[in-house]
Amino acid sequence: MKITLIKATDADCIELHSLQVASFADMLSKYKDYETNPGAEQVDKIIERMKHDNTDYYLVNLNNVNIGGIRIVRKDGDICRISQMFILPQHQNKGHAQAVIRDVEALYPNAKKWELDTIKQEEKLCRLYEKMGYKKTGTERELQPEMTLVDYTK
Repeated sequence: MKITLIKATDADCIELHSLQVASFADMLSKYKDYETNPGAEQVDKIIERMKHDNTDYYLVNLNNVNIGGIRIVRKDGDICRISQMFILPQHQNKGHAQAVIRDVEALYPNAKKWELDTIKQEEKLCRLYEKMGYKKTGTERELQPEMTLVDYTK
């Protein structure tokens, strides 16, 4: 089973939104964070981001079925940010996220630095990024009690 990244177009916004909402539903339910959780966003937000010159969306495809997505923001020429990465719950914990990170980093060979943030309390996500070579920067932002974003860089 091979993961493939397919560059998304405007025509993919509704599917990306559907995948994003389904992928973040558990965290939305857990933290009740309706302000910043991608699972609470409207499709218009993806449509708007898709128009940014420095933004690339990819569908995460497994055996000809889209199981998630990832948004990359190109900053200052040689810095890239994983802004959102999402994989449907039934496809999580199978190594797909690691493959997505490896593949997306390979698509941007000129990137000298990668950035992302995640929820500090989600130890599984922190372990994933640390396994992939990302290091905590020391910057944290508490969004609400028991929910803190932590920044990573590579």
